[in-house]
Amino acid sequence: MKKPFERSLWLAALALLFTLTLGACGGSAQSSNGSGQTVVNLGYFPNVTHAVAIVGVARGTFQSALGSNVTLDTKTFNAGPALIEALFANQIDIGYVGPNPAINGYVKSHGAALRIIAGAASGGALFVVRPGAHIKTAADLAGKKLATPQLGGTQDISLRYYLQQHGLKTADKGGNVQIVPTDSANILTLFKQGSIDGAWVAEPWGTRLLIEGKGQLFLDERSLWPDGKFVTTNVVVRKQFMDQHPDLVSKFLQAHVATIQYITSNSASAQSIVNSEIKRITGKALPNTVIAQSFTNLDITYDPLVSTLMSSADRAYALGFLGSSKPELSGIYNLAPLNQVLTSKGLATVSGS
Repeated sequence: MKKPFERSLWLAALALLFTLTLGACGGSAQSSNGSGQTVVNLGYFPNVTHAVAIVGVARGTFQSALGSNVTLDTKTFNAGPALIEALFANQIDIGYVGPNPAINGYVKSHGAALRIIAGAASGGALFVVRPGAHIKTAADLAGKKLATPQLGGTQDISLRYYLQQHGLKTADKGGNVQIVPTDSANILTLFKQGSIDGAWVAEPWGTRLLIEGKGQLFLDERSLWPDGKFVTTNVVVRKQFMDQHPDLVSKFLQAHVATIQYITSNSASAQSIVNSEIKRITGKALPNTVIAQSFTNLDITYDPLVSTLMSSADRAYALGFLGSSKPELSGIYNLAPLNQVLTSKGLATVSGS
């Protein structure tokens, strides 16, 4: 029988071993499914602005590129801040998300959580108003009730910045313009009911407000940017995952670029796939006219349009979303893997500035 002192040492050693074992398991919980296969957790929205993710999943392009020893697990979200929170919780390894949630995630984690590795879409954001609200000019937005998909999301920042540029203040800043962040499906319902006067949303919700909600287009956000181009959707990766699995990130980007090439060459087929997937995820397909019109309002591109993200960051900072000091974003991108893929395909590389 062990003496009390020897027994204490033995129990302490056992406890330490148990703790280390748990720590090791916890660190790999998101990369293994228990059968020896690596799991890649992919997050995206059932939106037209996330067409690359939708088509890549549906056609099996991502899974094929990752290989038979990898399981692709997908999760869908309504808006970017929720996806970034999931990334913080190690529930998402790679995600399709707008610029402002990506910026906010980078800043909150002091650069430790994520990197932007590619673009996915430009444009595809509309500000639609209710005819009965009598909104013809920016000044008419005073006293109105407007909606965006989520506080701090890309469209939320766009609307708040637009109001600020036109001398209007939101109710939370002492003004008279009320912004109601709510999920996109509820925005459409509220719009039809006349409970809100307008909404700044991504496609296909902008077109749905126009067609199903019988709304009026107040502005297409492309009109506010040089050459009509601005990043709407980026591909982000959890930095720890990228450090551990650079080969899988490269394979994913190969599939990402291949999917973009497919979409740009097969628009009708891509639209059909997107609609089928929207039905699978949400339970309801959209009219073909909605899908077709939505696609005309955006560009599918792997170019991350870096300068427009930096402008978005400036706007978010001016609105008080990024703290008291202007954040340093020089490390938010890692475009080297994307440019390697583009070079291998004989395509022009993208700039990090």
